[in-house]
Amino acid sequence: MQPKAQSVHFDFKRIVMTWKTVSFNLFLIVLGITVFVIGMNSILIPNKILGTGVSGVAILIHYLFPSADVGIAYFILNIPLMLIGWFIISKRFMLYTIFGMAYFSLSAAVLKTPPAPVQDPILVVVFSGIICGAGSGIVLRSLGSAGGVDILAIYANKQFGLRPGLTSLLVNAVVILTGGYFLGLQIALYSLIYVFASSKTLDAVLTGFNQRLSTTIISEKYKEITEEIFEQINRGATFLQAKGAYTGNPKEVIFTITTLTELPKLKNIIFSIDPKAFVVVNSTLEVIGTRHGTRKVY
Repeated sequence: MQPKAQSVHFDFKRIVMTWKTVSFNLFLIVLGITVFVIGMNSILIPNKILGTGVSGVAILIHYLFPSADVGIAYFILNIPLMLIGWFIISKRFMLYTIFGMAYFSLSAAVLKTPPAPVQDPILVVVFSGIICGAGSGIVLRSLGSAGGVDILAIYANKQFGLRPGLTSLLVNAVVILTGGYFLGLQIALYSLIYVFASSKTLDAVLTGFNQRLSTTIISEKYKEITEEIFEQINRGATFLQAKGAYTGNPKEVIFTITTLTELPKLKNIIFSIDPKAFVVVNSTLEVIGTRHGTRKVY
């Protein structure tokens, strides 16, 4: 008997979804890098402010040797980090990142925007920090990066749960100190403000606009409160078994996750039912689960 020929099956829907995902990630990378380069070329470099990470080293090289192109220096410095990312993070992540590095080098050389009309040094570093931090944050919302410290930040976040902004802040402190040695203490101090503004903006773009709050509620009227949470806020809740330390009586503790905008309504529900309720609200680093977010796989 002749074996049956196997038909080749193309999952058209899966192919379309894959291309949509790839296109969306490339769009985020292009948009984020474009925003960053505009901030770098129009504010950072004209005012002789030190940059951050590998781009900061490339900018420092440009300050010391004006003929050196920032984009080319950035690409060369990234080659060792490309190997780290390829073997430690993932090949898919690095394919996106290689595209980001190439686009950064090209846009840094081509996108020569005019200097922004900002003279005050504090406004310069804060404004450039917001723009460049927003650009970095947009890139990191994709499944890739623009290379440099982004690779180390992704690795630290993946392995140790550290916020990318914190990792960047620690690494960039070394860059700023080195730049301060060559260019002077005053430039280094202004650059520290830039680093702080940039890292805070980066974290805001990544998590701040999707902030979740964990709320713990201790009340004798836990059933009534939970029912109102279901009906008015449309959020889930969990009962935690607890026992009063002084009385030894068993208690039902309500645990729920809400957004910042839902918090006033939640507190109104709780205290309108039980004015004596005990409530603890905590800001969360990340919430993963139904209706809150999914794990990002690089």
